[in-house]
Amino acid sequence: MSPMMRLLGIALLCTAVGGCSIFGDKDEELPPKELTDFERTLDVKKVWSAKVGKGSELLRISLMPAGDGKRVYAASFDGKVSAFDPESGKLAWRSELEVSLSSGPGVGNGMVVVAGPDGDVVALRAEDGSEAWRTNIVGESLAGPQIRNDVVVVYTINGVLRALSALDGSELWSIEQSSPALTLRGSATPLIVGGSVVAGFDNGRLIAVSLADGVTEWEAMMSPPSGRSDLERLADVDGYMATVGQDIYAAGYQGRVASLAAESGQILWAREISTYAGIAADWNNVYIVADNGELIALRRNGSDLWRQDALLRRHPTAPVAFNNTVVVGDFEGYLHFFSNEDGKTVARMRAGNGMYSGAPVVVGTRLIVQSEDGSLNAFAVNLPKRPGNGQDVAEEKT
Repeated sequence: MSPMMRLLGIALLCTAVGGCSIFGDKDEELPPKELTDFERTLDVKKVWSAKVGKGSELLRISLMPAGDGKRVYAASFDGKVSAFDPESGKLAWRSELEVSLSSGPGVGNGMVVVAGPDGDVVALRAEDGSEAWRTNIVGESLAGPQIRNDVVVVYTINGVLRALSALDGSELWSIEQSSPALTLRGSATPLIVGGSVVAGFDNGRLIAVSLADGVTEWEAMMSPPSGRSDLERLADVDGYMATVGQDIYAAGYQGRVASLAAESGQILWAREISTYAGIAADWNNVYIVADNGELIALRRNGSDLWRQDALLRRHPTAPVAFNNTVVVGDFEGYLHFFSNEDGKTVARMRAGNGMYSGAPVVVGTRLIVQSEDGSLNAFAVNLPKRPGNGQDVAEEKT
């Protein structure tokens, strides 16, 4: 079987597995919740769109845009990597790598790094898109590469976390965790916090290692496997993690959401919430998309703030905090904007029919989202200024 057909087969299987309330729950027999009318109170507009490359429907890969303050970078399944001006959407450069891509780009230290389903890792120069190096790590990556201090961190779905030299792609160190017989398709993108790399694994563990040498600093069990069958024992830490200050927020499937101290791994608080999409956080709140599509907001001390069930079974993406809202995409190509204060729907936009599988990304004053049909769209929020000189004007803020 070709790699492409194998990837498609696995994706189709895990699309069924990765649905809402995955196994044995009556919710899986119900259709996605219908969207309802609401009073629009936020002025959101699409400011530009671009085609990145070939789409990736049903493959459940992890291609999502990234920014460095100057440009927005995006990659396509068919090996195209592009740089855009975040304000206008003007194409700055495009490189065709002639390999399939499944994650990235990661951006940092003047580099743009992408990874593929066949183990290819390619580093480009952010200035002009020229190739700096490429290597093969013999493993598919579904987690965005991370770059810090001349080190590129790459995590593959076989449970191996690697550090590569940003100079030439040579391996600096690696650690590996055993994977259960059955796992969800996906990986949590590692976090770099200070001089540590924090990664979640399919056995339910969260591990911090030194960025410099890969030495383990601490371990925490996010989702202890439980039950008799392999299905019941799924405990993957696959969703997006977040960090605010010295606090880390992470979650596991069929497990719990927890706040941990970055320096020690001590669990500060935990809640029994299952997610495979992940978490976002700002200075006040933590936002989670549960496995049934419910959007949950907790205060940073772990107490409940609000819950929103408008997207049940609509396969929402991980959330992102944007302006005074929380934004998620869904399987029909809608972007939903909810008030971060009470969870009410304040805006809804649709840029196309392509499913959103990766979370939206905030770059400067823009909210950038990539759909699985290979399109990239940028949105902005107009907030009214107070009247001045007898006139009302508007400005963009985030």
